[in-house]
Amino acid sequence: MFHFNATSPTLLRLVIGVSLATAIAAAHPAVAVETVAPAVAKTETKPSDSPPEAELTAEEKAERDGRKACKVAMCAAFRAKQATGGDIACDITKSWRKEQLAKLVGKLKVTWPYAGVRCTSKVALKRADLVKAMSEPKLDLQLDTHSVACDVNRDAEAATKIAFDFKPKVTFENGKAIAAEMNWGKIDAPTLVKSALWTATAADNTVNILSGTLVDDINDFIGKKCDEVKDAWDTK
Repeated sequence: MFHFNATSPTLLRLVIGVSLATAIAAAHPAVAVETVAPAVAKTETKPSDSPPEAELTAEEKAERDGRKACKVAMCAAFRAKQATGGDIACDITKSWRKEQLAKLVGKLKVTWPYAGVRCTSKVALKRADLVKAMSEPKLDLQLDTHSVACDVNRDAEAATKIAFDFKPKVTFENGKAIAAEMNWGKIDAPTLVKSALWTATAADNTVNILSGTLVDDINDFIGKKCDEVKDAWDTK
């Protein structure tokens, strides 16, 4: 059982942080895909920074490699502006280590009391929409509903399962994301967690407090992350 009061502001901030991380990874699978902050790090590390290759486990490397084809397909649409070919459909798996989550929710002034989290999602994007986002002066891009299912590991106890939907809307202007809405939907979780998730996501649907983070991550993906796989999508 999650030992928190469902109405606690601390729990709500924690839930928002974890939900944001899983949602961004599902909608934009290459955002922070190799993010793991070393537990003994002495200096500040941005969430999108990658650890040395040797620090990744075999499972983390397999997850990363499994996301690469999706990353390349998205970058080909965004950067090479390739409208030909089928739409983008990917099965995405993303795991977060405990120390990575602790750093994430630490920015929300709370602690992370559990172990790691593993989430899966099917990503579906219309290739032509991504091309338009980069080529038209301004575009409001409404994405399809995406579903995310997560296992929250709790050391000696059985994992808690959480699933939720969201339907992002992103406004692009001159090839940059300038505004975004998560548009949270259905939630499936244990009663206590579901109550907190409903409260947090309903609040975000009203005041859109997560938009700035989502905008930054989208632009980081289109720029820095796509540069990492430029050899695969650049046809020049």
